[in-house]
Amino acid sequence: MPHDAQVIIVGAGPVGLAAALELGLRGINVIILEKQDRAGWHPRAKTTHVRTVEHMRRWGIANRLRELSPLAASSPPDIAFKTRLFGYELARFENAFFTANTRDERFSEHAQWIPQYKVEAVLREKLSTLPNVALRLDTEVTGVLPSAECVSVQIKTASSGTPETLTADYVIGADGPGSTIRRTLGIAIKGDRDLGNFLNVIIKCPQLGQMKPEREAFIYWIVNPESPGALGLMDVGDLWAFVTVLRPGEKELARQEIFKRLEAAVGRPVEAEIISVDYWTASRTSAESYGGGRIFLAGDACHVHPPFGGYGMNMGIADAVDISWKLGAMLQGWGGAHLLTTYETERRPVHDAVMDEAVKNLAVQSQHMLHDKLEDDSPEGEAVRRRMGEGIQKAKAAEFHTLGIVLGVNYSGSSIVVADGTKPPPLSTTYEPSAHPGCLAPHLWLADGSSLYDHFGAGFTLLVIGDDADDEFIGALQLTFADMKAPLRTIAPREARLRELYRASLVLIRPDQYVAWRAEAPEISAREIVARICGHAENSYSTVSRISAE
Repeated sequence: MPHDAQVIIVGAGPVGLAAALELGLRGINVIILEKQDRAGWHPRAKTTHVRTVEHMRRWGIANRLRELSPLAASSPPDIAFKTRLFGYELARFENAFFTANTRDERFSEHAQWIPQYKVEAVLREKLSTLPNVALRLDTEVTGVLPSAECVSVQIKTASSGTPETLTADYVIGADGPGSTIRRTLGIAIKGDRDLGNFLNVIIKCPQLGQMKPEREAFIYWIVNPESPGALGLMDVGDLWAFVTVLRPGEKELARQEIFKRLEAAVGRPVEAEIISVDYWTASRTSAESYGGGRIFLAGDACHVHPPFGGYGMNMGIADAVDISWKLGAMLQGWGGAHLLTTYETERRPVHDAVMDEAVKNLAVQSQHMLHDKLEDDSPEGEAVRRRMGEGIQKAKAAEFHTLGIVLGVNYSGSSIVVADGTKPPPLSTTYEPSAHPGCLAPHLWLADGSSLYDHFGAGFTLLVIGDDADDEFIGALQLTFADMKAPLRTIAPREARLRELYRASLVLIRPDQYVAWRAEAPEISAREIVARICGHAENSYSTVSRISAE
């Protein structure tokens, strides 16, 4: 019997929507189930990283995202550390998170400062144009039952309570930290659940837009004993986000105390309307398993970490891309028996590295920067502020100016990557482009103004560099991909700089734009290479295609 969908996605946050879009654009039939209406002003994530916007470029929505960003017409892309909004400035990070609207050789899209509800709106808008994707709100999942042939998903409509069963080939649980899918599968969560308590308040305050500080920024870290935290632009329409650290023993703050801390952060009396209040605890946890067989977890359903560095939503969308192209390969008939096991083996080391970085960022907060002379109008106060500023620059640069964690994590050693005898660059906050197998394909702006990424296919891409590539081997690769019914696009840009970046004449790029294989003179057969990168080979496969050391 036909299933209701090829893939059912539980959760219509950015991770679930991204998975639906990645699958939908590959022609896969998808149903998204969401029990909430996804309405409200609470922003959740606010930073859409460079790599995430590059995915949105692939999906054709990067320009739309840029149009809706509040930075498009207002504050400079800086983060400032100040004693108060109208107080002393201690330090400043220009072009924080690489949000400046400038062209950079290292990536095809700059980051965007935009509240999550707008990111979700852009994703839903694109999904509405795909006839093979259906979004069902007001729908609660009550259980899942996998079998050899499919997954049965028990649901009920929240408004009526009417039970129903849907079936699909696969299920993705993108239903957040309290994941019903994870709990139904009996997968435990491990880690530290109490790394600090915070309060987020969304306010509407026209005054803050009218009485601007001398040097503007889009986020102001506030460093004073009364109200350590942050204050920043959230959206047009005079919407601001205020974050304050809860002191030991504090569970909730009275309305009067919230306004008291807000005015202490601003440094002047203000009139504001509270739109949303959200108490949260910073955690670092991960699921003991990311699923398997026909059911997989993505995003907060399998990992949660402190939001400092803005990695959360972005890491979840990267999960969605990884599992979705692999599910698409299985459903289209060219994915091998070992392909889906690489979802967890590739993503878990990335999660661990990113979560470690987020915890490091959490370790240095506004309340750790206090000094009793910080606001003194005296030479001594000035000296204290200078020293504090120098310390902030050293301690927080990795949080606001990192590309290495955003673009430099890699899948070196994966069973669907063919090693070449070289080592990947070490993971650091500084990004070093590398075509080492398992790394993100190095970016390049071409002579016609297009991005190299614009020429990659939705499946694999064979990048031919220079005139001395082995034509016979190119033909063998093309025939092998065709025989295995795996999608391949061949491109040969005439750009001398490609040789320096890729250090090979032939490079195979995966559907997610990571390098799967490269070589100058291939030492293994085309069939061995394609079998490996499509997941048909055993996980212990150890063939090495040699290339001169980088």
